Amino acid sequence: MTDYEHTLVVDRPVRDVYNQWTQFETFPRFMEGVTQVRQIDDTHTSWDVEIAGVERHFDATITEQRPDEVVAWTTTDGSMHGGRVAFRPVEGSSTEVTLAMDFEPEGLVEKAGAATGIVSSRVKGDLERFKEFIETNGPSAPGWRGQVEGGSVVDRPDAATEDPFGPGSR
Repeated sequence: MTDYEHTLVVDRPVRDVYNQWTQFETFPRFMEGVTQVRQIDDTHTSWDVEIAGVERHFDATITEQRPDEVVAWTTTDGSMHGGRVAFRPVEGSSTEVTLAMDFEPEGLVEKAGAATGIVSSRVKGDLERFKEFIETNGPSAPGWRGQVEGGSVVDRPDAATEDPFGPGSR
């Protein structure tokens, strides 16, 4: 496995930044190579990506999620990787975002990309585009505010605070 980590500060409150991050289906708007993300339910997503001209599909499970603090995931098939994004309020109404990923390169092209720093640059670029996206577009729709531990929902928001778009929408 190869590890990547990048931290930056977003000029938005932690709740807005966290809510936007949990809108997984918007990822193609700022993540290079991500062509589609589908939210299956509260803890499962389905991804279509293109890496160096090669189309790939994988499914992922959210393994940990605490509102305004952390979202962590791991793949359940396809290219093996996992990650964690942590949110921390900082001075005024800004948010420090740290994205850490573990990635198992497959094939010659991915191994070369990992060895030459292309993958690290891509992770950094995706996070920087996320920052620009949320700072330019403002707050997203309300995010799902439930809690996940070990891949299972352990705390679901009550009906009064749940996302108006229904269960599983982000």
